[in-house]
Amino acid sequence: MIIAIMGESGSGKTTSLRNLDPNTTFYVDADKKGLSWKGWRSNYNRENENYWATDSVEVTLGLLTKINTTEKFKRIKTFVIDTINGLMVADEMRRSREKGYDKWVDLAASVYSLIDYALTCRPDLTVIFVAHSQTDRDDTGFAFTRIKTSGRKLDKIVLESKFPVVLYCKSNGNEHVFEVHANNSTAKTPMGAFEQDTIPNDIIPVLETLKDY
Repeated sequence: MIIAIMGESGSGKTTSLRNLDPNTTFYVDADKKGLSWKGWRSNYNRENENYWATDSVEVTLGLLTKINTTEKFKRIKTFVIDTINGLMVADEMRRSREKGYDKWVDLAASVYSLIDYALTCRPDLTVIFVAHSQTDRDDTGFAFTRIKTSGRKLDKIVLESKFPVVLYCKSNGNEHVFEVHANNSTAKTPMGAFEQDTIPNDIIPVLETLKDY
C-alpha cells in the first residue's frame, strides 16, 4: 500500500509520523533536516539501519528495493520518504544549467518510477510519501489544493492518481488534523474508511483502519 501525506510547511506532515515504531520503520530524509520531535536521533540513525538522508531518487529507489526484497529487512513494515519534493527540487537544481525539455521528462520519469515501484512492493510494506501542497486559485477565486510538483510533465501525470490514499495535513483551529475526504483538494481515502471529514494528525490509527482495505 502507498499513502501520500500532503500539506504546507509547518502543517504537521512529519509530526504525524511520530508514533511509528522505529524498529519496523525505515525513514528516508530527503529534505535532510531531521525529524520534528525530541529524541528522534536515538531512534532513527544509520547504526539502527532505519534512517538515511539523501535527496537522490536513484538512491531512494535503491533503498526501497533493498528493504522490499532483502530477507534481513523484512522486519521493516513502513518506508517513509520525506519529502518527495526534496527529491524533485534536488534533481532540478543539479541540472539547472541544462536547457531543453529532456531534463523535465527525465525528472518525471524518475519520480513516476519510484512511485510505480512502491505499488509493487510486498503486501506487508506500506510506503508513505510526504509532500508539500500547492493551492491554486482561478479567476473566480475558487481554490483547489494538490501535491506540489516540479515541471508540467508531472502536472499532467497527476501524482494523486497513483495513490489510493491522500491525506491533507492542515490546521483546524488550535490543532493539526488530516483531511481525509475531498474538499477542494485531492484528499481521498477508501469509501467507508472514515466517517468524519477530518481526523487526528496521527498515522497509526490511519494504518490500523486501512488494514481492512
